[in-house]
Amino acid sequence: MIELHGPQGAVEPETHAPESACPPHAVWIDLNDPSAEEANRVEASTGIRVPSRKALSEVENSSRLRRLKGGFSLSSPMITFDKLDSQLKPLGFVLTKDRLVTVRFHDLHAFAEVKKRIDTGDGPCTTSTEIFLLLMEELVDSLADALEDMGADLDALSTRIFDFDVRSGAVAGDARASSQTPRRRDLALRRILRGIGRRGKALGKIRSSLLGLERIVPFVANECEQMLGEEQVPRFEAVRRDIASLDEFEIRLSENVQFLLDATLGLISIEQNNTFRVLTVASVVGIPPTLIASMYGMNFKHMPELDWLYGYPYGLTLIALSAIIPIVFFRIRGWL
Repeated sequence: MIELHGPQGAVEPETHAPESACPPHAVWIDLNDPSAEEANRVEASTGIRVPSRKALSEVENSSRLRRLKGGFSLSSPMITFDKLDSQLKPLGFVLTKDRLVTVRFHDLHAFAEVKKRIDTGDGPCTTSTEIFLLLMEELVDSLADALEDMGADLDALSTRIFDFDVRSGAVAGDARASSQTPRRRDLALRRILRGIGRRGKALGKIRSSLLGLERIVPFVANECEQMLGEEQVPRFEAVRRDIASLDEFEIRLSENVQFLLDATLGLISIEQNNTFRVLTVASVVGIPPTLIASMYGMNFKHMPELDWLYGYPYGLTLIALSAIIPIVFFRIRGWL
């Protein structure tokens, strides 16, 4: 899909001829998952070669930041900002003195915001570098919002982990605590572990997006200095500082994810130790009754209890006591 924008807002593309598909006053050409035909139309009307998805997905720095004849080709992976299943997809920019061509393969909130600002006349949007700078600012702002949401999610997970009642599998004070089974405790810990893993995965993708923008912004600021206005240079510097601060925030969140992961694995280890402890106690409890039963199951000629009227009830009582006494002892010592 092709969307055109000029200083006054959206521009309707002309379709009667490929060479006039992009009017001269269309400063920003936005290609969202473009087809080969759409890419060819843009190339025919502007002379700007539209990079393919494969070219934008290359990871080496020389491929992501390239100088072209009369402009620059820039690319970066960008997260989809989907909490349930975040993905990294390539995002490309072709920046010249007169036009900005963007190539993307998913919807981005930052692009919608910039289009809204252009339509409402909010901020300078008359040149390609001004629109590019607006996109950088909005992309950084979107990443900042994603990191803030991630921080709130990790705080909620931290509360669930450290208020987790290991014996009940529920948050402390929950009225349903007594009804929780070991299976439910196991499922609760599995959910927490999956939540931590999902957020750690998303943080890694945000980190990749920040790294891409961190390379693009200073490159453009240095290489396109002759194309920038005096008021744009400090704005690029401000964007660079914002990215640096977000890098530090992301590192702290990553450390928090690792800490919560270690805490959750510790809880799982405690649950496993509880299970092994119960099995050990059960085996110990079964030893005395087995010993007594084996003694009274022996057939000796001279056994006083053979003719004793209360010998059998005595033996059963002794077996029961030999099982109960270890359980009481373990309870008193706090082992159960």
